[in-house]
Amino acid sequence: MKTIIISMWAMLAGAPLFARNSVSTVLTAIEENNTTLKALRETADAQKLGNKTGIYLSNPEADFNYLWGKPGETGNRTDISVKQNFDIPALTGMKSRVAGGQNNLVELQYKADRINILLEAKQYCIELIYCNALRRELDVRLKHAETMVEGYKSRLDSGDVNRLEYNKVRLNLSTVQGEISRIDVERNALLAQLKRLNGGIDVVLDDHRYGSISLPVNFDEWYAQAAPKNPALEYARQEIEVGKKQVSLSRAMNLPAFSAGYMSEKVVGQRYQGLTLGVSIPLWENKNRVKQAKASLTAAESRESDSRKQFYSQLQILYSRTAGLKATSEKYRQSLEEVNNAELLKKALDAGEISLLDYILEIGLYYNTVNQTLETERDYQKAFAELLAVEL
Repeated sequence: MKTIIISMWAMLAGAPLFARNSVSTVLTAIEENNTTLKALRETADAQKLGNKTGIYLSNPEADFNYLWGKPGETGNRTDISVKQNFDIPALTGMKSRVAGGQNNLVELQYKADRINILLEAKQYCIELIYCNALRRELDVRLKHAETMVEGYKSRLDSGDVNRLEYNKVRLNLSTVQGEISRIDVERNALLAQLKRLNGGIDVVLDDHRYGSISLPVNFDEWYAQAAPKNPALEYARQEIEVGKKQVSLSRAMNLPAFSAGYMSEKVVGQRYQGLTLGVSIPLWENKNRVKQAKASLTAAESRESDSRKQFYSQLQILYSRTAGLKATSEKYRQSLEEVNNAELLKKALDAGEISLLDYILEIGLYYNTVNQTLETERDYQKAFAELLAVEL
C-alpha cells in the first residue's frame, strides 16, 4: 500500500495515444472540435469583414436626362453626367487604419474566449486525474476491506469473533463501496463535460498523475513576461490606439468633401460638355462626432488603467494561493512518505494489540490524510492552471 501511495506523486510524461491521452492531447482535440470555438471563429471573421465595409470611396454616380421641349420647335434636351465623390479620410487611409485596429480587437476577443474555453477544459482534466487517482486508492482500500470481511466471516463461523465485530468490517466495506460509486458518478460527469467541449466526441483520459510543473520563483519578473501575453490587457491597450485613430478620423470627417466628374448637355443646334467640380461642407452632419470620439478615448484609457491594476492584483492573489497550496501539498506528501501506519496497524490488529474499532478509527485517519493530500494536489494544479492560463 505504501508503494502505491508514494507512487501517486511521481511525475509522468505523455502516454501513448488511444491507450491514455495526456492533458495536452485532450486540449488539442478540444481546440479542433469545439463547436463554440468554431462559431466564435466564424463570428469574428464576419465582424472583421463588417469592419472593412464602408471604408472606401462612395460609388460613382451617373445621370442621364432626356427632356422634351415645348413648343415643339424648341427641340429636346439631353444631359449626361458622371461624378465621383472624394472624402479625405478614405483617400488618406484613415478609415482603413481604424478598421484594422477594430479587427485586432475582434481577434483579441477571440483569443480571450479561446483561453476561457481551454481553461475550462483543463480544469475538468485536472478534476478527472484527481478522480482517477482517488479511484485507484479506493480500489486498494476495497481489496483490503473485502479481505477483512472474508477473514472475519471465517472467524465468526469458528466463534473467534462476535457478530458485532463482523458487522463493523461489513460497514467499513460498504463505506468504501459507496465512495467508489460516488467517484464513478463524478468521473462520468467530468467525461461528459469534456465530451461536450470536444464537439460531442468521447474523450479518453486515464492519467492518475499530473505532469511536472514549476511555479515561477519571482512574481514580478514572471508578471512582466506574462502581462504582454494576456489578451484582455492587450485588448485594453489596443482600444486606446483605436480611440486615438477614431479621434483623428472624426476630425478629418469635418473637412470638406469634394466631387469631380464629366457633364454633357445637348440641345438643338448646341452642345455643351466639360468637367464638374463640387464641394460639400459638413456644417451639421458631424456635430459632436469629435467630442464623442474623445470621450470614448478617455473611457478606454480608464478601462486600460483599471484592467492593468485588476489583472496585477488578481494574479498576485492567485500566485500567493498557488504557492500556499504547493507548500501544503508538499507537506502532506512528505507526511505520507515518512509516516505510514497502515502495515503496523494491520499487524497490531492481527496480534490482538488493538481492537477492531481502534483499527478502523486509526486507518480512517490515515485514509483521510491521503484524501486531503490528493485534494490539495488537485487544488494546486487548478490554481496553477488558472495562473498560467495565458500560456494556453
